[in-house]
Amino acid sequence: MEKIIINKKYFGSIDLPSTDAARRVFVRVTKAYAAQKPMNIHLLFSPGKLKALQYYQVGGAWQELLDLELYIELGKVLRFDTVDAEKLKNSIELTNDIAHNHFNITKRLTLCNKKVKSISDAVYIFWDIENFSNIGSVFTDLIEKYEVPDYHIYMAANPDSLYLFKDEWEANLYDYGKSLKSFQFTKCDHGKNVADTVLLENFLTLAPSHADIYLMTFDRELKERFESACDASNNLYILEK
Repeated sequence: MEKIIINKKYFGSIDLPSTDAARRVFVRVTKAYAAQKPMNIHLLFSPGKLKALQYYQVGGAWQELLDLELYIELGKVLRFDTVDAEKLKNSIELTNDIAHNHFNITKRLTLCNKKVKSISDAVYIFWDIENFSNIGSVFTDLIEKYEVPDYHIYMAANPDSLYLFKDEWEANLYDYGKSLKSFQFTKCDHGKNVADTVLLENFLTLAPSHADIYLMTFDRELKERFESACDASNNLYILEK
């Protein structure tokens, strides 16, 4: 929880995500409030950006929605009007049809190796793209939200899957300015469960500690292998159907 103290006056606390984007919104809003500036969505978005948000956005404008949600929560604590932000949020969701086409990873992630999250100083994604290929959701709910660097994202695929789906994966990644080569990607040899084994070997070689580990797969055996190999200091999140 982040305490909100402005001009030496305590207003309350807010659950502030540990991202640079959330911190920027928090600082921008509290500074404007302290300076008694008009409180409106222009604190968050330029006129050009507001115009762009009237149309469909790749990834559903997920970061902008997170910014608006934080702004609205700050408005509740500081007691300023957020009607314009609420209207914009509803408009973005309607335009992008979030309720129908967005697979919300956040609601399906489970901390599987402990009951309470421990302190971490890094985040990694191990992505079984053959088994879970929802690229848009991985970007909006994980990569962008937690600002995961490309070199902390491990992926692998077998030759048959690459032959069948590479063009589709690359096209979807292109929307985010990426390709398979942007990440720690391994093209595997032929064989049963080779891609799964490569991801596990990547994990074992890296041997992370005090990190948040996100395993993007629906493969139950791979989840069990990761959990068995995971250092107790890590927070291991797996994806539930």
